[in-house]
Amino acid sequence: MPFQKISALLACGLAAAPLLAQSSAVVTLSSVGDRIRSQNPDLAAARLRIQEAVGRMNQSGRLSNPELETAFEHSTASSEGKLEIGLSQRFPVTGRLQLEKDVSLTELKAAEAEVREVERQFIAKAREAVVKVLATRQRRELLREQISVSKEFAGFLSGIAAKGEGSALDASQAKLEATSLSMEIRQLDASETALVGELKPLLGMRPGEALSVGGTLPSPSLPSTAADPASRPDFQAAKLNAQSAAQGLALEQARRYDDVEGGLFAAAERTEDAPEGYENEAIIGLRFKVALPFWNKNEGAIQEAEARKERKEKEAVALGRGIRLEAEAARAEMAEWMRLVGEIDGTLLPLADEQSKLAEDAFRNGQGEIQSVLRSREKHLQLSAARLDALREFHLARVRHEAALGKP
Repeated sequence: MPFQKISALLACGLAAAPLLAQSSAVVTLSSVGDRIRSQNPDLAAARLRIQEAVGRMNQSGRLSNPELETAFEHSTASSEGKLEIGLSQRFPVTGRLQLEKDVSLTELKAAEAEVREVERQFIAKAREAVVKVLATRQRRELLREQISVSKEFAGFLSGIAAKGEGSALDASQAKLEATSLSMEIRQLDASETALVGELKPLLGMRPGEALSVGGTLPSPSLPSTAADPASRPDFQAAKLNAQSAAQGLALEQARRYDDVEGGLFAAAERTEDAPEGYENEAIIGLRFKVALPFWNKNEGAIQEAEARKERKEKEAVALGRGIRLEAEAARAEMAEWMRLVGEIDGTLLPLADEQSKLAEDAFRNGQGEIQSVLRSREKHLQLSAARLDALREFHLARVRHEAALGKP
C-alpha cells in the first residue's frame, strides 16, 4: 500500500477518535439520576400526562354553549304565518363549575406526582444496576490480585521443580488454580456486559453508544431512622387522589339539581282579522325552564363517589404504612450487612491472611504441603468475595431505603 494511502487512513482514524470518544457516556452512582431525568424516553413520554391533565383542567368548569332556536309556521289556506327566533343558555344553580375546576386542578397535581413516581422507580432500578456493576468490577480486581499472587507462587514452584527440589505436580496444580481464576474473570466480564445492557435503556442511550460506569462502592454507613412517607411521590399522588375523590363527592352532590335554562325570544306573526284584513304583530319575551328533581336525584353517582372517597383515603393510609415498613426493613437489612462487613474486616480476613502466610512459609521451608497453601488461599478468596457480596447487598438495600423515602 502506498505511503500516501497509509497516511490518509491514519489521519481519518485520528479524526474519528474524538467523535468516538464523544459518543461514550460516563455515569456514577450519584449522577445516574440526572442522566435519567434528562434522557430517559419513557420518562419523557410520561411527562405528557401532565399536558393531558392541563388540557382537562382548561376544559373544565365551562358553561354549555348557548342554543339558537328558530321556528316558522305558514298556513296553506291563507297568508297567515309566524316566525320565531330564540336564544337560550343553561346556568347551574349550584357551584358545579367551580367544583369541576377544583377537581381538575387536583388531578393535575396528582399527574405531576405520578410522573415523579415513574422517575423514582427508574432511578432506583438504575442505581441497583450501577451497584451491581461496581461490585462485579471490584470482584474482578480481587481475582486479578489473586491471579498475580498465584502466578508468582506457581513460578516459585516451577523453579524449585526444575532444580529437582520440588514436585512438578505441585507446580501444575498452582498453575491450574491461576487458570481457573481467569475463567471466573471471564464470567464476571459477561455479567457486567449484561448489567450494562440493562442500564443503557434506562439512560436513554442510542444503539452503539458506549457506557462507562465510574466510581467505587463506598464504605457502609447507616442512615437515620426517620421515615416520613410525605416525600414519596406515590404517597403524594395517593393523598391528592383522596382529595380529588372528596371534591368529586361534592361535585356529584351538586349534580342532584339540573341546570336551569333561560332564554330570550322574538317572534313576528301575520294573522287575518276579517273584515279588516291582515295584521302584523311582533312579540318579545323571556323563557325559563327548571327541571323538577322527582325521578333522578343522582343517588347512585353520589353513592359511588362516597365509596371511592373512602377507598382512596384507606389506600393512602395503607401506602403510608407500607412505606414506613419498607424503609424500616431496608435499614434493618443494611445493619445486618454492615455488621457482617465489619466482622469480616475486623476478624476473619486478618486470620485468613495470617493463616495463608503461615501455610506458605511452612511450605517454603519444607514443613507443609501444597494443599494447605491452596486451601488457605481459597479460604481467603472466599472471605474476600463474601465481603464484596455483603457490601453489594448493603448498597442494594441502601438504594431501596432511599427509594422508599423518595430521596432524589
